Amino acid sequence: MAVVSYIGVLCLLLVVATSVGELSKPNIVILFADDVGYGDIGCYGHPTSSTPHIDKLASSGMLFTQFYVGSPVCSPSRASLLTGRLPPRTGVYPGVFQANMTGGLPLNETTVAKLLQEVGYQTGMIGKWHLGVGKNQKYLPTNFGFEYYLGIPYTHAQCPCVTCFWPNDPCLVNCKPYFTGCPIFHNNEIIEQPADLLTLNEKYATAAQNFIAEHSSRNQPFFLYYAFQHCHAPQFAGKQFRNSTLRGVFGDSLAEIDWSVGQVLEEINKQGIADNTLIFFSSDNGPSTQHKAEGGAAGLLKCGKGTTYEGGQRVPGIAVWPGKIPAGVRTAELASTMDLLPTLVKLTGSELPNTTLDGFDISSVLFSGGKSQRDTFFFYPQNPRHDIGVYAVRYQQYKAHFYTEGASECGRDNHDVDCRPSAKLTKHNPPLLFNLNQDPSELYNLNTDKQYTDILNHITQIYKHHVETMDWTQSEILKPTDPYVEPCCTPGCEPFPSCCQCHRSNPYSMPSPHVLQIP
Repeated sequence: MAVVSYIGVLCLLLVVATSVGELSKPNIVILFADDVGYGDIGCYGHPTSSTPHIDKLASSGMLFTQFYVGSPVCSPSRASLLTGRLPPRTGVYPGVFQANMTGGLPLNETTVAKLLQEVGYQTGMIGKWHLGVGKNQKYLPTNFGFEYYLGIPYTHAQCPCVTCFWPNDPCLVNCKPYFTGCPIFHNNEIIEQPADLLTLNEKYATAAQNFIAEHSSRNQPFFLYYAFQHCHAPQFAGKQFRNSTLRGVFGDSLAEIDWSVGQVLEEINKQGIADNTLIFFSSDNGPSTQHKAEGGAAGLLKCGKGTTYEGGQRVPGIAVWPGKIPAGVRTAELASTMDLLPTLVKLTGSELPNTTLDGFDISSVLFSGGKSQRDTFFFYPQNPRHDIGVYAVRYQQYKAHFYTEGASECGRDNHDVDCRPSAKLTKHNPPLLFNLNQDPSELYNLNTDKQYTDILNHITQIYKHHVETMDWTQSEILKPTDPYVEPCCTPGCEPFPSCCQCHRSNPYSMPSPHVLQIP
């Protein structure tokens, strides 16, 4: 009898220990905006943006002033975030996935969601995926470690856009009327098509709150990747945000992002888990200035989306974890979205994937104000070519441009001729050289100043070694297109694509008390 009791006590202790171990793992929330530039948010200096919740995040944690994404455009940037790898390694190049493309993020790529799932995390993704759909939805998030998904799998600019603001304001961009209507997926099933942009973000925010509430109530560690459709053109927002800011339609869309961030923070505080939750906010690339005032701002940085100048890839980066990450800190340490995977692996006790990573563990920066392990960053263009390779290299505070090129996303009449699409691919020998600590706008080329000869030669050696050793994966974006892989909730219907319409209930996304079960 004593032996039985002893075994029972041991079992109980093991259960308790396991529970405590699970609880000790921090919850992780990544908030990822779309086309929000370095100069768009209040805490980064914009005078008329209404971003009180994001600003509060910054004052509660660490604001990065030199934070980069893996690409100046959407799909490869998102692949880099989730895999910790540069675009040539993932095959997500050139450009971005379209609704009718048959490729996607390779299924053998290991995402941070998959790694966290393997150590007991409940994983969910809400919002814009943009890493492919494919035949039979083979490339959706549920095939990459996410147990739950709610969202449009690409930008809403790849759908027919009719109404973007309340009550009946037409969209400022024509979008793509030849594709099917924007589908909202719940896991692998389309529940709404076309999506109602006026209520979309409310659905997303409510789903995020319910996901947090559900797993908090079960004492399960969770990973939530919330990727906003905002502020990609065409700008859109619900009724309460129309004409709500001094900044016009972009400001209204940005205000809706900020409200969503506030909803997430409110739920985290309501569940009493703030002290055990790491939150990271960033954006996928710089602003799309081709849309002028409706396209965002890079602040003092040069150019924007689509380019390898600073405005294309340096973005906001804010990390918050009360009691762990010091509050109100601005850091000039070099970091990237690619650093999140190795950092989270170390933090959660998971294992690094057996592949080449381009990210570094930045725990020392986050938790002790130390130096970053990263001293180098490689800038690949939106359309990388194997025969050219990387366009620019940053080493410490110095950046060398071996190639430059403008981009359509910056606009034909951009005030800076270097940003315009008319600025053709140009090789620089010697490379252009800038000291970004003193000249973040990349105005003053130093390559003829003899005192910088040694640093320029050193960066050139880094460049050559990187080009020679980079392993390129075959492009997924160049795979054949097929109109019948476009998501349609009524497959085989006619006339295609306008016949693809449905509205099915998804209780997890509806505004209701947080008592819902995850499907």
